[in-house]
Parts: sequence; structure tokens; C-alpha cells
Amino acid sequence: MKIKFYAHASFRLEGDGLAVVTDPYTPGPEVSGFAPIDEPADIVVMSSATDRFHSDPSHITGNPVVVNAVEVPPEGVTVRGLHIRSWPSMESLTWDFGRNPDPNAMYSFTLDGLRILHLGDIGNPLAPEHLDALAGQIDVMFALTGGHATIALDDLDAAIQAIRPAVVIPMHYYSPHGRLKIDPVSEFTRRYPAEMVTFVGSPALEITRPGLPASLHIYVLEQSR
Repeated sequence: MKIKFYAHASFRLEGDGLAVVTDPYTPGPEVSGFAPIDEPADIVVMSSATDRFHSDPSHITGNPVVVNAVEVPPEGVTVRGLHIRSWPSMESLTWDFGRNPDPNAMYSFTLDGLRILHLGDIGNPLAPEHLDALAGQIDVMFALTGGHATIALDDLDAAIQAIRPAVVIPMHYYSPHGRLKIDPVSEFTRRYPAEMVTFVGSPALEITRPGLPASLHIYVLEQSR
């Protein structure tokens, strides 16, 4: 599976003849701060439909099918042969920034033989029933690491320990281009031994099932937008 990090929580995942884009932001210096994606995709999955940092597919070409994870039923939905499940959450547990926290959803699917979990915009500890269902069932986790107002790093560490992914890819952390005042990725990576963390130095990474690490490894990608 080929991975390309656009910005914030938006990635391009390629495998099984499909291109999937996650959580596209609204581009522009006065909105998200990030440049347009302007690349084709087959499927776009969004953790909600109400957040300018996570739910604007308008700048993605190729006429993709757009899936709002909040609306996915418990049994999941199949789009262009890709089966997607969602896991309800909330954007935040507090009433920050002068507005109520929005409903949100994590989502999971299997692409190129790899079991993927994207944490969306979760701002609460993962529910015990979700941890139980996901434990041992995820190969690659895309994890929010910018701290408040999303999931606290202590709660994220607990989720990683419970779910036991082989790979964690940080997202949703401070970028000099972005307009959110959130923590840098170093606040997350310093919690782990240096030998468990690779700073890739590029927006791109390729992962295969035979190439999965035997124990947890964190790959930090460069944002490309």
C-alpha cells in the first residue's frame, strides 16, 4: 500500500487498484492554511461533514464516491468494493472555541491486505467496546497527536497499547502552514524510545503485509501541502 501525507488528517492510500483519500480539509490561507489536494481519488472518507479541517472533498478530482463516516451504519458500507466500518466518537468533550463539539467517527477498512484505522477527529478516550472490537485487528493506525482539543496523549497511548497496531502514523499535529494552535508531533514521539520512531523525511511511505514490523513502530511523514 502506498501512503502519501497531504496535511493535517488527510492522506492518500493506494492499493487494490483504488485510491482512497481521508479527511480532506478546506484549502486556503485563511481557512485551513493548507494548499489544495488537486489529485484524483476513487473514494473519499470523512470523519464528519461539518469541519473545515476534515470534510471538504471539493478540491479532489476524479469524481470520487464520498463517504461520511458518521452516517455509516453499524454493519458498515461497501463502496467500489471497499468495505468501510465506522466507530462513533465526539470531536471534543469540552465546549471550546465558542461552539458545541460535533459528532464524529473513526473508520476502518482493509486495503492491499492491510487493516487500517483512521481516528478521524476524536476528542474522547476510545470507548471500551471499541477497544475490545479493534484489539489485534489493526495493522496501521493513523493517530491524532496534537493534543487538546482532540484525544489526550495519555488516552491515545492507552488505545495504542490496547489495539496493538504494528504501525502508527501520526497526524493532526502542528504545522507552520496550518491555522490550528496544536502541539508539535515531538510531544507524541518523545513518549516512545528513539528506536521505535522513524522520521521518514518525505510525505510518502510504502507498507506491505510481509514488511510489517514485528512490534510497534511509528513513522512520521512530512506534510506535502
